[in-house]
Amino acid sequence: MRISIVVPTLDEAHGIVATLAPLQPVRAAGHEIIVVDGGSRDATLAYAAPLANLTLVAPRGRAAQMNAGARAASGDVLLFLHADSHLAPDAIAILATELSRSRRRWGRFDVTIASRLRALRMVTASMNLRSRLTGIATGDQGIFVERVLFERVGGYPDQPLMEDIELSRRLKRSGGAPLCLRTRIVTSGRRWESHGIARTILAMWRLRFAYWCGADPSRLAARYEAARNVERSYPAPTLQIFAKAPVPGAVKTRLARAIGNAEAASVQAQLIERTLATAVAARAAGTVGAVELWCAPDTDHPAFASWHERFGVALMRQVGADLGTRMRNALGNALASGTHAILVGSDCPPLDADYLACAARALADHDAVLGPAEDGGYVLIGLARPVDAFDGIAWGEPSVMAATRARLAEQHATWHELPVLWDVDREADLLRWRT
Repeated sequence: MRISIVVPTLDEAHGIVATLAPLQPVRAAGHEIIVVDGGSRDATLAYAAPLANLTLVAPRGRAAQMNAGARAASGDVLLFLHADSHLAPDAIAILATELSRSRRRWGRFDVTIASRLRALRMVTASMNLRSRLTGIATGDQGIFVERVLFERVGGYPDQPLMEDIELSRRLKRSGGAPLCLRTRIVTSGRRWESHGIARTILAMWRLRFAYWCGADPSRLAARYEAARNVERSYPAPTLQIFAKAPVPGAVKTRLARAIGNAEAASVQAQLIERTLATAVAARAAGTVGAVELWCAPDTDHPAFASWHERFGVALMRQVGADLGTRMRNALGNALASGTHAILVGSDCPPLDADYLACAARALADHDAVLGPAEDGGYVLIGLARPVDAFDGIAWGEPSVMAATRARLAEQHATWHELPVLWDVDREADLLRWRT
């Protein structure tokens, strides 16, 4: 049995790698991943392409995109996976085994909402129970179906909302009751946390009741989109750049062994200026709000004053005995002012305005965002709420990223990981940048 996983996307560059990367063993086992984009304005397709068997562009709308993916699929079974949902490692193997054993023709997974709110455990339990009792599945639960049956019922209905509810009704009539797997699919709980459990449930049930009463799905979609726009009305995040003064002998010491202290300090200054230019571009695009240059050991170096004038950035002094404390203090300063916070280093040439845009969007749905580095650290960290991701980290070691993931998991924080980048520490890195 070959399974085709169809993932509809729209401006999902901030999280598509985190969704697709864990599915690569499934792909290696002979199943396929199809990403269908609805006209993203970011780098969604560029990030998705290496991790998918096929990427397509279709008219915007989940129903249209998923139907396009189904038409291009070669698998016996179609699995429709939302871009912000994550499958358990053994989910595909369990799906294939249980479909064969049960002789059911379609179904869904149980859903878990990733959140620090314990009350959402009751919500997910009721969602899964209701689905078992009614035989109706939602898109967050990862609907799967034999391709022959999907084609027989005409695929997803051509409507902008409640397409999963209508598909479930059609599949029940033609294919019988669904297979309800207890294997979990995890989806983000940021919306619930930001707007309250009761309020979110009420809004969802109002839409469903209106649909049951025969309301036009197009009008319901307009109401839903208006509500989502309100949800997204958060201030642009503060961007913080950590930088050491370009003093010969005090910066880029590993690089200086190859090119000398003076040249290493010059490279440091060039990297800081490049990062500042990227920050200004992101600010002009509205991706970030305030831009702060966090200086070490203080703000007195003439270069800092020059960059303050040229780039219009605020100068802040790093405070703390170690890197973790300094980062915690900086991020906490922005969070206390009521904005999300993104902190970057100053030595990552591939970091650009699009990458920062992805980080900013990730914070709309997650507690944290991380930009991993090739050396095992990270080039970016962003927070939407105070989360202590810095205790017990061996800074400068290849274990930094892994230890940070563990810290976030311990605190039940949700996070997204961006594509891996690289920074300039050694002569080979410098050559890579210059070529």
